[in-house]
Amino acid sequence: MPVQGRTRKQLRQSIGYNLGSLKVGNATGGTNNTLIDVNTFRGGDDTYNGKLVLVTDASDGTTQTTQYVNDYTASNNTIQFQQNASFTVASSDEYEIWDEPYRPEVIHDFINQAIIDATGQAYDPVENPDMSSSPHTALHADGKVLRFDIPSNISIINHIYYRSSVSSTGLHSCNTAFDETVDSDITVSVDTQDKKQGTGSNKFVIAAGASAGDIATDSITSKNISKYDYLECWIKSTVATSAGNLKILLDDSASCASPIETLSVPALSADTWTYVRIALANPETDTAIISIGLEYDSDLNACQVRLDDIKVVENDTAIWEIFPKHLWKLDRSSRDLVITEDGKFASGYAMLKITGGDKPALLSADSGTTEIDDSYIIARATGLAFASASGGPNTDPDQLRQQAAFWLGLAEQAKRSFPLIITGRAVE
Repeated sequence: MPVQGRTRKQLRQSIGYNLGSLKVGNATGGTNNTLIDVNTFRGGDDTYNGKLVLVTDASDGTTQTTQYVNDYTASNNTIQFQQNASFTVASSDEYEIWDEPYRPEVIHDFINQAIIDATGQAYDPVENPDMSSSPHTALHADGKVLRFDIPSNISIINHIYYRSSVSSTGLHSCNTAFDETVDSDITVSVDTQDKKQGTGSNKFVIAAGASAGDIATDSITSKNISKYDYLECWIKSTVATSAGNLKILLDDSASCASPIETLSVPALSADTWTYVRIALANPETDTAIISIGLEYDSDLNACQVRLDDIKVVENDTAIWEIFPKHLWKLDRSSRDLVITEDGKFASGYAMLKITGGDKPALLSADSGTTEIDDSYIIARATGLAFASASGGPNTDPDQLRQQAAFWLGLAEQAKRSFPLIITGRAVE
């Protein structure tokens, strides 16, 4: 399925050319109610009267509201439209002139109708977690939990994989409490009940009086982690947080006095264990890490934070194995991925990866780009536009219904080239 990723503006203009109703050019001057083009305007007085003009500001790409042309003077190549106090036509601005009955805003609706019509047969490919972003969260099996929230950007699941191995080294098991340097507004203990791995997690009770920059640290045996590129850990907060409200510190000096890694934790939902992955900022300098810390970096009021199984990994060494389809199912009503009892043992303690797709996005701005086949959208929207202008059953002098049938047929032909969705399971 060829996807060029054309913008809405490019799609609109292609559709306009198919309709034979569009002229595009660049202004050589103008005001807030005139547009001049000495290079390409043709014809006598009033040639463009009643047409629609759309102007794009060359400096920032913004587009003014479509205006009807109420006068054209051939002697000075000037069209005049309703005054617009917020926009002035300038040299090099691109303009579009549309013939009735077609209007850009209607073409935009037809573009989105085409995208909606393809939903269910075409998806924007998605992989979760998105390894290109940092920080991010990931699904992680722990040998106990059977139900997982499906990320909001997933509408269809093709495969689930589990990470069977990865080069890693542990930094802190969290089976013992951070006790190197602990701010007076933070109390640290080991929670043997609410944990993810090992015998316990670190429980940080943060008082209401805590302020940004308060930390709790622990000393570790010196570790050279320069070959690793991601820190991974479990984290849970009793209050929802935004990205960067909490940070994990790594240092080659005691008590994280001058951290060489200050790693922002992604946004967290309240009371939910979350597996997070954060790219190391300066791995080449991380040759003798002796202190690890949790920094409270925003006023979240009184809360509790838990940490477990802090480690670093070499991302590209990961080996992913497919998770058999008979070991998982979908609960569509709650958008949950459900692993069977046998699946729990098959995955063990491992990170999970989903490959699938998201519904193709509708286009709401000229800069937005399509996520499905451009040729399908252009043909479908062109056919819908011709059909909308074809009149009643006894009134079609320009044979617009024939044109509509032709372009809608091309759209169906393009749709047949969409990849077959054989293994996918729809989430909703």
